[in-house]
Amino acid sequence: MELLNKLNWRYAAKAMNGEKVAQEKIDNIIEAISLSPTSSGLQPFEVIVITNQELKEKIRPISWNQSVITDCSHLLVFAAWDTYTPERINKMFDLTNTVRGFKNEGWENYRQMLLNSYPQQDAEINFNHAAKQAYIAFSQAISAAAFEGLDSTPLEGFDANALDEILNLKEKGLKSCVMLPIGYRDAENDWLVNLKKVRKSKEDLVTVID
Repeated sequence: MELLNKLNWRYAAKAMNGEKVAQEKIDNIIEAISLSPTSSGLQPFEVIVITNQELKEKIRPISWNQSVITDCSHLLVFAAWDTYTPERINKMFDLTNTVRGFKNEGWENYRQMLLNSYPQQDAEINFNHAAKQAYIAFSQAISAAAFEGLDSTPLEGFDANALDEILNLKEKGLKSCVMLPIGYRDAENDWLVNLKKVRKSKEDLVTVID
């Protein structure tokens, strides 16, 4: 299976060579992100795509000085909603009705159920829930990048508060949760490139209940 071959090829690149990635490939990754499933279809996150080198230079020091931040082609920042609000919920439900061209009583009842629950919850609980949805899309982006023959490096090692300030995310009601530099591996300077992939045995990973 081609996808499995690509996933076996990929690894968390520790060094990138700065080569620019064709926009078409990035567009395909963004489309894969957009197609990711999310709870109630709310898509409670945004993706900031950074190619500006000066901005990447600002982010590197608050990201454990990891070179892939500045040497990648595109830096994707996944930022989740800081909380759920009636406006955000209604916007997505209204969009669904518009795209589908009709209203459904059961769907409208479900809308009301969310409006009666999510906005009343603690903001931190809501952010953690939204961040989980962002991680689903983040995982799909990793697979999509591999499918495009691109390297990527999942990154949680950064000062989220500092990154939020650099990107003015608070003003948008967003909080960063994970980053994904995308580019091409610098094989000569990456200690991890030729090491065998290590994964649990299927027996340790999977429990089958018949």
